[in-house]
Amino acid sequence: MKNQIISIEAMEILDSRGNPTIRTRVSLENGVCGVSSVPSGASTGENEALELRDGDKKRYGGKGVLNAVDNVNSKIAPELLGMTPDKQDEIDRMMLELDDTSTKSNLGANAILSVSMAASVAAAMSQKVPLYVYLGRVSELRLPVPMMNIINGGEHADNSVDLQEFMIIPSGASSFREALRYGAETFHALKKILQSKGYATSVGDEGGFAPNLESNEEACEVIIEAIQLAGYEPGKEIFMAIDAAASSFCNQGSYIFQKSGSGTKSSTDMMEFYGSLVENYPIVSIEDPMDENDWEGFSAITKKLGDKIQIVGDDLFVTNTDFVSKGISKKAANAVLIKLNQIGTVSETLATIRLCQKAGWNYIISHRSGETEDTFMADFAVAMAGGQIKTGSASRSERIAKYNRLLEIESEIGESANFSI
Repeated sequence: MKNQIISIEAMEILDSRGNPTIRTRVSLENGVCGVSSVPSGASTGENEALELRDGDKKRYGGKGVLNAVDNVNSKIAPELLGMTPDKQDEIDRMMLELDDTSTKSNLGANAILSVSMAASVAAAMSQKVPLYVYLGRVSELRLPVPMMNIINGGEHADNSVDLQEFMIIPSGASSFREALRYGAETFHALKKILQSKGYATSVGDEGGFAPNLESNEEACEVIIEAIQLAGYEPGKEIFMAIDAAASSFCNQGSYIFQKSGSGTKSSTDMMEFYGSLVENYPIVSIEDPMDENDWEGFSAITKKLGDKIQIVGDDLFVTNTDFVSKGISKKAANAVLIKLNQIGTVSETLATIRLCQKAGWNYIISHRSGETEDTFMADFAVAMAGGQIKTGSASRSERIAKYNRLLEIESEIGESANFSI
């Protein structure tokens, strides 16, 4: 067979924060080479699959990934040589059996995912179809609406904002390219507003501005101003979303707004806080409103606001079917954030998405704060047809690479391209 895997080679590269990550090349007998680079998160759920780091303080402060690279080259590669890359389930299953841990702690989720993704890329190239066609069904392809992060806070920025991300959702646009334009114009309008108020316009890890605002509510206020300055109508053409990342400011069941100095809140207080935000601003989605261990809090806020907005679980679910199944039974959310590197293989990610589809839940394909120029997730978002993507702001090239890839895909599909949440 001409498309058999003849070599798998990994190497250490740098992500968007200048930290090491892993890139893998899967080469086939027919000359095709599939390449993939994996991202890395800063705000991570405690149940995520393990990202293997070397721990050698003499290299990159202990963050090197040479052991993960060696695991690909010396342990994974020999097991997969001679296979065809289109056997995704079999390839992933063999790596899981080789690792033999629930968290992928032996080989590292970063090592395993780099091979899993690169195999998909090689398979698509070998079949001479775009990756989004290979991974999805042509009849169900959908361009996602961007959830564009334009103000960073929490663990993604050194500022006075407790909540991690304030996003805009230009779902009133007629196409992806128009939605991207709406978002970029609002982003630049926001910069002008922040400058006029004397705020810094430096950006955080995901490209959003990171000003020292007076409160979390002020972040919403300046975004509304920016939407209007850009010439759009809040709540009609552009909506808002929040990623609270509540686990990052929760301590023993209490939510501490230390960065803004707003005091300590209970789960009940947090529900009232979010309810007030939804009432006063055109917010249609809140991600991780409660701590990842606060299942009761998640269920309560979903009961309170779930018929009005999208309640998204990220750290709560970590793209894992076991946790999503628990969430479905507890009615703990109505949407799941999907991150390939949280679970560690393409096939396991697909299983989680299928579970969401069966339950009638939304799902959002997401980047990480430490990204690369790899555009796998853009194709993946179109193929999965979930209608939403989180890949950062309208700045930083590792974020823009995904947006530009989506523009290419929209152009390839043509006027028939489906664009909707």
